[in-house]
Amino acid sequence: MPMKIKEVEEATMQLSLEERAQLAGKILLSLDEPTESEVERLWLDEAERRLNEFRKGKTNGTPAEEVFRRAIAELA
Repeated sequence: MPMKIKEVEEATMQLSLEERAQLAGKILLSLDEPTESEVERLWLDEAERRLNEFRKGKTNGTPAEEVFRRAIAELA
C-alpha cells in the first residue's frame, strides 16, 4: 500500500539535513521532466520546423539510401 503524504513527511523529517537536501533536489528535478505527451509534441514541432525549412529551400534532404549507407558504415 502506498505511503500517505503525512507518513512520507514524518519519515523525511527523520533524515539528516544532508539527506533531506538530496531528497528535495531529486523531487525538484522530477518536476522538470516532460511528460510523454509533451515529448511527443516537442518532436512534432521539430519535425514541422524541419519540413518547413526543407520546403523553403533552407536545407537539403539526404536520400534514404545515403542515410542507411552511412548508418551501416558507422555500425560496422
